[in-house]
Amino acid sequence: MKSYLIIVAICLLSPVIASAELSLPNIFSDHMVLQRERTASIWGTATPGSRVRIDFKGQQTSVDTNTDGHWRVGIPTGEADGKGATLTIQSGSQTVAIKDVMVGEVWLASGQSNMVFSMNRVPAYAEIIATSAHPGIRMFNAQGVTAVEPQNDIEGQWSICNPESVPGYSAVAFFFARKLHEELGVPIGVIKSAWGGKPVETFTSREALLTLPETKALVEATLKADAAYDEVAVQAAYKNRLARWKTGVTERKTQPTTKQTRPPRRPAAPKRPLMTEGKPGVLFNSMIHPFVGFTMRGVIWYQGEANAKPGAVPYDQTLPLMIRDWRQRWDDDFSFYFVQLANFREPSVRPGTPDLWALLQDRMRQVLQTTPKTGMAVINDVGEATDIHPKNKKDPGERLARWALAKDYGHDLTYSGPLYRSSELKDGAIRITFDQCGDGLRVRDGGALQRFEIAGDDQVWRWADANIDGTNSVLVSSAHVPKPIAVRYAWAANPQGANLVNSENLPASIFRTDDWNDVKTLLK
Repeated sequence: MKSYLIIVAICLLSPVIASAELSLPNIFSDHMVLQRERTASIWGTATPGSRVRIDFKGQQTSVDTNTDGHWRVGIPTGEADGKGATLTIQSGSQTVAIKDVMVGEVWLASGQSNMVFSMNRVPAYAEIIATSAHPGIRMFNAQGVTAVEPQNDIEGQWSICNPESVPGYSAVAFFFARKLHEELGVPIGVIKSAWGGKPVETFTSREALLTLPETKALVEATLKADAAYDEVAVQAAYKNRLARWKTGVTERKTQPTTKQTRPPRRPAAPKRPLMTEGKPGVLFNSMIHPFVGFTMRGVIWYQGEANAKPGAVPYDQTLPLMIRDWRQRWDDDFSFYFVQLANFREPSVRPGTPDLWALLQDRMRQVLQTTPKTGMAVINDVGEATDIHPKNKKDPGERLARWALAKDYGHDLTYSGPLYRSSELKDGAIRITFDQCGDGLRVRDGGALQRFEIAGDDQVWRWADANIDGTNSVLVSSAHVPKPIAVRYAWAANPQGANLVNSENLPASIFRTDDWNDVKTLLK
């Protein structure tokens, strides 16, 4: 009898197995862009043990699915092509035809809210949006979702750049793509997968985070909280809070108008720790892993605000950790260009003020020295004191594009603002030498250089006299510091008046020549 039941079960299951649907992740869909001059990786699912055939622009390849029905294969893309062709995937009697596929340059755009920040949030961009018919630019907008385990797909679709689609585009990613499209004359595809207000650790896999003691502690704390998570108890407590909130709303409506206070905020629905978007590894699982292996040129990244806080693991450890993690998973040493944090909050007026924002900005700069194939757009001239989301997204996007044009596409240009190279004592002063000066250092407003600080062995910072000395150096001194040993520049969340630029009018990055404990204690 048991044998008979087993045979019946197999017979019932066999048609299901035989008719397994040929499918691909959403990233492989109409209007997509494939990376030029590479073997582009294509993958999906079909009937286990079946043959899958790929056809694209006269190139053909095939692969057999594994026992789980998964398949992955590479197909040569050739030179850039903006005509649009059909990518055909066939298995048995099933065929998937992906239409209007272009070949060009592909980039992943990720980070937090300043990368999410869309074009329609800036009224001044209305004319740009209205004239944004660029069929050679395409963007894939991934939905914001969370996941406990790594996912192989995510909701989203490719759209063609035009006045109807651009309002919802990431502004930084749009200006980056437009600059590349104008300069290179090839199709540009951008995969935007970002979520506002989230730390770098949530975009990094938990496996990678476990390799660093400080981030390992974050992972272990999250796993412990998740193990202790009681769904029934949590939901009961939430229902009680929601009931109290509703009562409060009702009572408020009966109050005289003159006595009404701010309406109470509706309590947020609870989430399991491993489904909470800011927790370690969560957004990697849901919003990065679906794209792992997609053939591309590199990544642009705008994030860090959520890590500029007391107790945060140093950013010059966490960002390189994430970059290594992604590169290992892609098996590709792709380029990675990021935006340094903008100036923010009220301007400082005193030298030597400890500042977490400035510390993170400087640690971003140090990533350039420790992690190959990285670049940084300096934007300490575009921020807004009262808004963590500066409206100027054109300069950050185009400054990221400068790095790509120089490093990935061989253009001869000054690709950054002045970057600190070295310092040396000279007759009671300190000479600071910079890279990326173009035709020479300049003062943006034509006046005296500002925001240079200098200190002796007493570690007391004072405003310094600073003068450009040659094409690539600044001489820094103070009559109050006869034996200087350290210099800082633009060391503040909002270094108003910082005016050192190069011949391209690109601003110099924050830097420090010291490594004193008054800064380190900020993170304790």
